[in-house]
Amino acid sequence: MSNTDLLKELKIERHQREEHRSGGGPGPWPWIIGGIVLVLLALGGGWWWFSHRPIPVHVAQAVAASSDPSAGAVLQATGYVTARRQATVSAQITGTLTAVLIEEGDHVKEGQILAKLDDSQYKAALDTAVAQAKAAHALVNQYQAQLAQNLRDADRDDALAKQGLVSKQAAEQARTLVSSTRAQLMSQQRNAAAADAQVVEAQVNYGYCLIRAPFNGVITTKDAQVGEVVSPFSAGGGFTRTGIGTIVDMDSLEVDVDVNEAYIGRVTPNMPAEAVLDAYPDWRIPAHVIAIVPAADRGKATVKVRVAMEKKDARIVPDMGVRVSFLEAKPAVATQAPKGVLVPAKAIVQRDGSESVFVVVDGKAHRQTVQPAAQPSGDMRLIPASVNAGDSVVLSPPDDLHDGSSVSVQTQ
Repeated sequence: MSNTDLLKELKIERHQREEHRSGGGPGPWPWIIGGIVLVLLALGGGWWWFSHRPIPVHVAQAVAASSDPSAGAVLQATGYVTARRQATVSAQITGTLTAVLIEEGDHVKEGQILAKLDDSQYKAALDTAVAQAKAAHALVNQYQAQLAQNLRDADRDDALAKQGLVSKQAAEQARTLVSSTRAQLMSQQRNAAAADAQVVEAQVNYGYCLIRAPFNGVITTKDAQVGEVVSPFSAGGGFTRTGIGTIVDMDSLEVDVDVNEAYIGRVTPNMPAEAVLDAYPDWRIPAHVIAIVPAADRGKATVKVRVAMEKKDARIVPDMGVRVSFLEAKPAVATQAPKGVLVPAKAIVQRDGSESVFVVVDGKAHRQTVQPAAQPSGDMRLIPASVNAGDSVVLSPPDDLHDGSSVSVQTQ
């Protein structure tokens, strides 16, 4: 076979190439393209998730500038409202409660009945003491009558003895009987007095079955119920109550604050002050220093200061948190309150060449361009506009926080 014949054998005809293409597999290209698409989709989904996930932030509320009492204050301290006159009312005897006539919030008067104990035992003891006292007084009357008779008999025997009608010995015996009866009468009189004292004791114990208010005040806690045993002494096992409830004299409320001992020299007795309750931040209460307690807390390095509030109000209750500003002079009556709100200084950041804050509304952070006042107020800054009192502002906004970003508020 010649070379020409060999070349003809190796030649692939056109119809053979078409059959090979139509009958063969698609090749690896579709799989490669599909993998590339999946990778792109995964990258796009990850970018979308990371760009839209909520950013964790801490927030604080903007407060009205008029509620800040720090202007003119030489020192500020925090403390709590306390009652100088407060008592846990308890029974003076052990007994079972048959009635509890108080509820939290009730106003009571001095001597008002707060609860009743089962008095059957003490009523029986009182009746017994009264009966014994009556018996003792009856014996006194008997001895008095007998003494009177013995005196008459002795006088008669003395007269007869002088006449010689009876012996002198008989007259002496009559006088001895008088002395003996008189001594018995005195002894019985003392027994009657002791019986009267027992009646008084029984009456006092019987009166203890009625538990009364020691002074005017308000009931703050109710600690016992009908059917429980109460006692002035603590009993093991926890089945005996030692108190019926707690009464507080609201006219005796004052503020106890802890002042750092490094600054206690700035505080003096009768120094004017202002108190602001945490529950009512816009309410400024005139106050003054009552006394500086002459003792320091070595653990906290503080000294307790007693502050009197010059206005009484039903909104003030014990254990409320309060912030006290100690002033150099009493605040002026007609002072113009600054306009705007106060926000923490760390809520203000520089963005795009201007100062801004982020306000959280419905899980979204909204950027507000602000112009803080030039005069700082401690760690607070005055913002005259763009932010309202009560708005939640983001503290230390992160760099990836933008206008419209989703946020999740974290607790401190």
